[in-house]
Amino acid sequence: MRDIILKAENISKQYRLGLIGTGTISHDLNRWWYRVRGKEDPYLKIGETNDRSRKGDSDYVWALKDINFEVKRGEVLGIIGKNGAGKSTLLKILSKVTSPTTGEIKTKGRIASLLEVGTGFHGEMTGRENIFLNGAILGMTKKEIASKIDEIIAFSGCERYIDTPVKRYSSGMTVRLAFAVAAFLEPEILVIDEVLAVGDAEFQKKAIGKMQDISQGEGRTVLFVSHNMAAVKSLCTRAIVLEHGKTVFEGGVDAAVDFYISEANTIGKKEVVFDKTHRRSGGHENFELIKIVAIKDKTTIRGELKFDLYFNVKEDYAQNICITGSICGIDDTRIGSFFSSSVKVKRGENIIELNINNHNLSVGVYYLNIALSSGRIEDSNLEMLDHAYQAIAFEIFQLESDGDYISKWNKGWGNLFFPSEIIIKR
Repeated sequence: MRDIILKAENISKQYRLGLIGTGTISHDLNRWWYRVRGKEDPYLKIGETNDRSRKGDSDYVWALKDINFEVKRGEVLGIIGKNGAGKSTLLKILSKVTSPTTGEIKTKGRIASLLEVGTGFHGEMTGRENIFLNGAILGMTKKEIASKIDEIIAFSGCERYIDTPVKRYSSGMTVRLAFAVAAFLEPEILVIDEVLAVGDAEFQKKAIGKMQDISQGEGRTVLFVSHNMAAVKSLCTRAIVLEHGKTVFEGGVDAAVDFYISEANTIGKKEVVFDKTHRRSGGHENFELIKIVAIKDKTTIRGELKFDLYFNVKEDYAQNICITGSICGIDDTRIGSFFSSSVKVKRGENIIELNINNHNLSVGVYYLNIALSSGRIEDSNLEMLDHAYQAIAFEIFQLESDGDYISKWNKGWGNLFFPSEIIIKR
C-alpha cells in the first residue's frame, strides 16, 4: 500500500442547475438542520444522472457518482470520456479547486494542476513573477524556485517575453509557461486537462516527452485528460473511462481506448441512424443523409466493406451525385479516402450501395466519415450536399485460416496490409 500515492473513495459531486449553491435559503437551512443532528443530507437522495442529451425532471444533477480508483507512484493514469462525462469535474476535485459532495481524496505529496489556460496566473504580473507565485503556491521556497527558473524559461520558449505581463501573452504562450512551471517545480502529482491542445504540434510533442520523463525517470505521478487517443496511448499506462459521471471501464490503456472508441462509435451495430451528433456545419437544405447499414456481418483483412446508404432528396435534382469519405483509425488519424463514381438520384428516398473492395486494412477498429456531393470527382469542383461525421464504426478481424500467416497479424505492424510477392530471378 505504500506505493499508492492517490486514492479516490466514493467520490460524487452534485450540482443544482441554473442556480448558485443549493438555490434557496430553505434548502440551506434544511441541510444545516440535518447536519447538526448527524443525519445524511436529504438532497443526496435526489438528482439525476448527468446526461446532457435529454431533459430531466430534477433541478439536481450528479456530475460524478461513486468514483473509486487508486494511482501508484510513477504511474500515468489517463481519464477519457465524451464532453460532459465528468472528467474536468474529477480533476478539479483532485486538485482541490472544488470539494466533493460525498467521498474523500487521499494523497501523498504536492499536487500541481494545469486545468485551463492561465490557471493560477495573474495577468498583471510578468511571466517571471508568475513563476515565483506558482512556486510559492506549491509550497516551494524562493531559493528552490530560483534554482529551476532558467530551465522553466528555456522549456517554455518564452524567453523574449518573460518580463512582460502575462495578460499580453497569447493562449499558446500562456499554456507553454504554465506547463513548464507545473512540470519543473517537481510536484509529486501532476494533473493535466485538455489544455495542452491549445499548444502547437511541436510543443505538444515536447510536453508529452517531458511527462514521460517525469513519470518514468523521476517516478512522479501524472493524471492526464485528453481527447487525443494517440497521446493517451503513447503516454498512459492505465486509463479509466467516464460516462455520465460514472466509471464504465478501468484497465490497461489500449483496452480502455478500444472500449471508449467502440462505445462512442456504436461498433457492432449494423445500422446507424444519423442525428445531430453526426452533423457538421454546411450542407444543402434539399438533401439529408438518413442512415447507414452494414451489409456484411464480418470483414477480414483481405475482405470487402459493403454499406447501404439511405438519403432523402426533397426536390428534383438534375446533377449527378457521388459519395466521398474517409476511413479513420480509433485515434482519429485519417487512414485514407475513397471516391465513388457519379450517379443519378430521384426525388424522395434513395438507397446507394457503397462497396470498398481490397481495402487492405489490418486488424483493428475503424470508422467512416461520409459525404454526399454533387458533380464529378474528375472535375475537382464538388459541392457537398450533406455529410455524417463518424457515420459508422466497424472492425476488421483476422483471417480464420490457421495456416495463413495473415491470421497472426500483430497490431503493432501498422494499419495497412500490403500484398506482395517475390520472384526468384537467379
